[in-house]
Amino acid sequence: MTTPAYDAFRALHRTGAPLLLPNAWDHASAAALAAAGFRAVGTTSLGVAAAAGLPDGTGATRAETVRLARGLARLDALISVDVEGGFSDDPGAVAALAVELAEAGAVGINIEDGRADGTLRDAGHQAEILAAVREAVGGRLFINARTDTYWLRGAGRTTSETGERLEAYRGAGADGVFVPGLRDLRTIADLTSASGDTPLNILHTPDGPSMPELAEAGVARVSCGSLLFRAALGAAVTAVRSVAEGLPQAEGIPSYAETQALADGFA
Repeated sequence: MTTPAYDAFRALHRTGAPLLLPNAWDHASAAALAAAGFRAVGTTSLGVAAAAGLPDGTGATRAETVRLARGLARLDALISVDVEGGFSDDPGAVAALAVELAEAGAVGINIEDGRADGTLRDAGHQAEILAAVREAVGGRLFINARTDTYWLRGAGRTTSETGERLEAYRGAGADGVFVPGLRDLRTIADLTSASGDTPLNILHTPDGPSMPELAEAGVARVSCGSLLFRAALGAAVTAVRSVAEGLPQAEGIPSYAETQALADGFA
C-alpha cells in the first residue's frame, strides 16, 4: 500500500523526461526552491554537515538531518532526505531512521554504499540494509539506492560491478538507483536499459552531460547534490568582495522582506 505523497513523488521520475531535484541544506534554501516552483526538493549531506561544522560522509549528522527533515516536511513540497549510509551499519537502526523520517513527513530517502574510509560497503550487507528499510517503510518512502562505484577514489569504476550492485539493490526493494560520478552517456544508457522500470538517478556536474543528453539516455532523475550549497558560498564571498571593492552587486539577490517571507512556510 502506497501513500499519495509517495505516488506523487514517484510519478515525477519519468524516463526521458527526468526530474531535476535541487538539494537544500537548511529551511531557507528549501523554502526558496519550493517558492521557485520546484515540487520536489532533496537535502545535501555535504551542505547539512558543513553548515553544522561537521564532516560529511562520516555518520556525524544524524540529529541534524532528522531535525532538518522535520522542518522541511512543513513546506508545500515533496522532501527526499540524504542520509549518507544510514548513519549505522545495522539494518535495524537504518530502518528505524527511515521510519522516523517517514513519520516526520519525508517522501524519499537516499542511502549510499560508500564508506568514510573510501571503500564500498559489502553489496550483500547493503542489500540487507535496503531490504530492512523496504520492510519498514515500503510505499511511504521512495528508496533511492546509491552506489559509489564511480564516486569514491579507488572504488573500481567498473561497469560490471556497478550493474551487479544495482541489480542487488533493486532486488532488495530499492525504488530508484543512483550512480553519482558517472558521466559516460553510453554507460548511462546501458544502465537505464538494465534497470527496467527502476528509475536511474545521475548527479549533475557542470562539465558532464546536459539535461537533454541525460534525458535521451533514459535517465529519470538528475540531482544537484552539493552544487547549490557550494554556489551559495561562492556567491557570498563574491558579494562581500563587491562591497570591499565598491562594485555593483549581482542582480537577483532577494530582498530582506522576500527572505523573511520564506519563514512563512514554517509557521
